[in-house]
Amino acid sequence: MHEPGFRPTHVAPGDGLPAWPDPGRGRERPSAWLDPLLPVQETERAGDWSRIVCSNGWEAWVDGRLLVALPQPAPVAGRPAAWSEDPCPLLERVERAVGRYRWAVGELAAGRVDAETFRRSMRDLRVGIVIDADAVWLFDADHDRWCYSDGTHLTTLAATEEPSAASRAAAQSAAPGETASQQPTRLDGR
Repeated sequence: MHEPGFRPTHVAPGDGLPAWPDPGRGRERPSAWLDPLLPVQETERAGDWSRIVCSNGWEAWVDGRLLVALPQPAPVAGRPAAWSEDPCPLLERVERAVGRYRWAVGELAAGRVDAETFRRSMRDLRVGIVIDADAVWLFDADHDRWCYSDGTHLTTLAATEEPSAASRAAAQSAAPGETASQQPTRLDGR
């Protein structure tokens, strides 16, 4: 079930994040684990602890220091941004990945494959998408990054790779004061 007011403010770090039903205070085992790069909405902060809500309404507490912040408000349409590109190719890759998963689930449900074959066939599949009216946050598995699109541009928000030489050169040639807010967050692969 989708929460109508869900607006992601953060993503989980690249290796996921343990979660508890309330602030951990010495608990040995988390009650759940957030998937890597999962979009979440931080709704409360208590010291280092953050109460988060997922798009399906599930709530938990996590170590807020490890969350990767998304820009708020989202990037503005029409404003030039570094690392901007056409969103359609990534949308097509996400659509193919979801289609691949849907087909595999159908094969499993019809009994044409067993659970182990299903798991093996999905092992390398990674996809993420949050659509909120005209805004979309997409996970680009080919480049291990989260991107934001307003429908006209695709802008990297969080990535695990270092910027390419070409993007570093573009950032250095940008007008003074422009690059700091346009560089993507670097996800720490803990």
